[in-house]
Amino acid sequence: MTDAAAIRGLVTASPDRPRPSRRAAALVGEHYDFVWRTLRRLGMGEADADDAAQQVFMVTSRRVNAIRLGSERSFLFQTALRIASETRRAVRRRREIQLPEGVELPASTPPTDELVDLHRARSELDQILDAMPLDLRAVFVLFELEQITMAEIATLLDLPTGTVASRLRRAREAFHAGVRRLDEGQHLEGGEP
Repeated sequence: MTDAAAIRGLVTASPDRPRPSRRAAALVGEHYDFVWRTLRRLGMGEADADDAAQQVFMVTSRRVNAIRLGSERSFLFQTALRIASETRRAVRRRREIQLPEGVELPASTPPTDELVDLHRARSELDQILDAMPLDLRAVFVLFELEQITMAEIATLLDLPTGTVASRLRRAREAFHAGVRRLDEGQHLEGGEP
């Protein structure tokens, strides 16, 4: 993951416009991890999430004075959602083949079998999330993975709470159906019963 300080430096250093306020730099420090995780969970690879996070904060630095106090997280999420959607659309148009990302091991690593299990679980989660429509996926990621309340999600997405609850219910159904499909696929391939 790219360091938030590096992104903060990119956001504040631009020869074609004056230095943005300290508020933009503070938003990077406070919300970088949230934006990066959101982008990853919206289907972006690690390298793409790094680039997209930079785009989110570049947009933020340009529009920082238009962001209402208290609505920063909502603005960041909406911007991340739009950038993730645009990036995914561009990838589909290019018809590139996505190769699995390499695993960089830190100096002290967990046992290989744990890393393999973790990588497989992450891959399966990504596969299930990729199959969900974006409106369901956004609510599912925010509620189940980011553990944001339905009221906060309604505010973030500018939706009625009932719509959030409905989308969450449908997203959970889609998630469980995806898990069943994966389980059935493993059984057919000779996996454990």
